[in-house]
Amino acid sequence: MFNHGAVGRLDVLLRTFRYGNAGTTAIQKPLLGTRGGGGRGALRRAMSVATSPSAKPLLLYTWGTPNGKKASIMLEELKAMYGLDYDVHPINISTNVQKEPWFINLNPNGRIPVLVDRNRADFAVFETAAILLYLEQHYDTQRKFGFDPATQADDYSRMVQWMFFVHGGVGPMQGQLNHFARFAPENIPYAKKRYLDETRRLYGVLDIGLEGRDWLAGPDRGTYSIADMNGFPWVASHGFAGIETLNEWPNVKAWVERCSERPAVRAGLQVP
Repeated sequence: MFNHGAVGRLDVLLRTFRYGNAGTTAIQKPLLGTRGGGGRGALRRAMSVATSPSAKPLLLYTWGTPNGKKASIMLEELKAMYGLDYDVHPINISTNVQKEPWFINLNPNGRIPVLVDRNRADFAVFETAAILLYLEQHYDTQRKFGFDPATQADDYSRMVQWMFFVHGGVGPMQGQLNHFARFAPENIPYAKKRYLDETRRLYGVLDIGLEGRDWLAGPDRGTYSIADMNGFPWVASHGFAGIETLNEWPNVKAWVERCSERPAVRAGLQVP
């Protein structure tokens, strides 16, 4: 197993969005300020498992795909906010190691990424949206990247809606486009056009959702959240899918640029 700071493989899919060094996994001091006020309550919310001296590094099995980038971006955001430590085990999907029995025990679907929580009896989580929700639930104690389903019910619902939209729409459609445009053993024009048109349509839906907003969920112009982390890696790799520019969708283009400016996003894109 490898620590992500030691792995330097350049990812073709998202290489244009990689900047600098992925950094180390050294524990950082937690930030104690919260949206809910100061005092002992703020301290309690700031003290997650991630900041405990006995905390163990999480383990991420991943590869350089948009789905893999979602998890590493969230982990880097948590590292920057709380000092969360994590290790990376690269899974070269071209060798089908993800279909081996040991990996199937972690994810019966044989896909990356998979998160193993060493602080919770090696609990394994698969499916990227589920990983993001899990990390937000257990490690984002200040709700910096999500919303309280009890006190911010509408914002939480909108966040989940956009996550499901990407999980069931943008990801599968753009993934099929990548396959037929890049990897299919035969040229099938209908399939390429079908998935290109649908991916472009879904970008249009995102553009509508981002009208007058900076982020997909949250009040007013929105708040950066796991909804944005869930969608950004796919749209950021539009060039690989044969969509040369985002000029047709100005709100999406600005959103991608906004996401890519975040240091934790830049670091997450370098993993593994």
